[in-house]
Amino acid sequence: MTDLSSVAGSDSSLRTFLHGLPGVDQVGAEGRAAALATRSIKTTAKAWAIDTAISMVDLTTLEGADTDGKIRSLCAKAKRPDSSDPTAPAVAAVCCYPDLVATAVDALRGTSVGVASVATAFPSGRASLETKLHDVRDAVAAGASEIDMVIDRGAFLSGRYLQVFDEIVATKAACGNAHLKVILETGELATLDSVRRASWLALIAGGDFIKTSTGKITPAATPPVALVMLEAVRDYAELTGELRGVKLAGGIRTSKEAVRYLVMVNEVADDRWLTPHLFRFGASSLLNDLLLQRHKLATGSYDGPDYVTVD
Repeated sequence: MTDLSSVAGSDSSLRTFLHGLPGVDQVGAEGRAAALATRSIKTTAKAWAIDTAISMVDLTTLEGADTDGKIRSLCAKAKRPDSSDPTAPAVAAVCCYPDLVATAVDALRGTSVGVASVATAFPSGRASLETKLHDVRDAVAAGASEIDMVIDRGAFLSGRYLQVFDEIVATKAACGNAHLKVILETGELATLDSVRRASWLALIAGGDFIKTSTGKITPAATPPVALVMLEAVRDYAELTGELRGVKLAGGIRTSKEAVRYLVMVNEVADDRWLTPHLFRFGASSLLNDLLLQRHKLATGSYDGPDYVTVD
C-alpha cells in the first residue's frame, strides 16, 4: 500500500502530484456516463435498488426559514419514510444547520439515523479558519455524527492547494469521532480535471467522503462528475487500501436518476460502495419519488402526490 503523506509537504509537491494525475477525457467521460444510463434492470433488482437508495438518503433542509418544528417533522419522516409501510427502510441521516443539530439529535435518539451538519461557513466557505472550526466544534458538541464542510474554491482555483489541504486536515481534527464529508462544489470547478484534482486533494487530506455540491450552485451533481469522483475513490482504494465514500447532492429528484447512479457506482467502483457507509444522496424531494415508485412496484398502480408528505 502507498503512503501519500509526503505529497502534502508544500504547494509545489501537491501541485506536482495533482497535476500529474491522468487528464480526464471529457467526451469519453460524458459518453461512458450516458452509456451507463441506458442500462435496464429487472423488477426484483429495481425493488432492491429503490430500498437501497432510500437507505442512502441524507434527508436535507438548509433554508434560512428552518425551524425546530420542521426539523422534528423531517426526523419523523427519516425514521419512518412511509407511515403506512413499516418495511420501508429508514434514511441514512438528516442534514441541517449547526444550530438545529440538537433538535435533530433529540428527535432521532435511539434510531439508526445519523445527524449531519453543514459547517465551515456553508455554502461559500468564505471565513477565517478559526471561524470555520468554531462552526464545526459547535455542531459536534451538539451531537452531530457527520460534518459536511465546504472547501475554499477560491484558494483551490488559485492553486493554493496546501491551504485547502491544511483546512481539511484541521476540520477533520475538529470533527473528533464525527465523519467528515468534503464538499467540492463541482459546479464552480469548471473542468473535470479540476474535479479529479479536488477529489484527490480531499482524500489525501483525510476526508471520509467527497461530496459534489452544496445544492446552492447549478450545475450540481451530474453523471460525468459522479463518474470522475467514483474513479477517484476507487483508485485511491487501490493505491492505499482505504475505502472512502462519495455523496451526490443537488438536482437529483427522481428514482430513475438514483437507480442510474447506483448502476454507475457498481460499474465504476464496485459493489463495496453500494452501502450508506460509502455512498449517499443529499436530497429532499428525491425521497418522495422513491416512495411513490416503491409503492407502485408493490401495488401495480400509481398514487397521487398526496401519498407522501411534503417536506
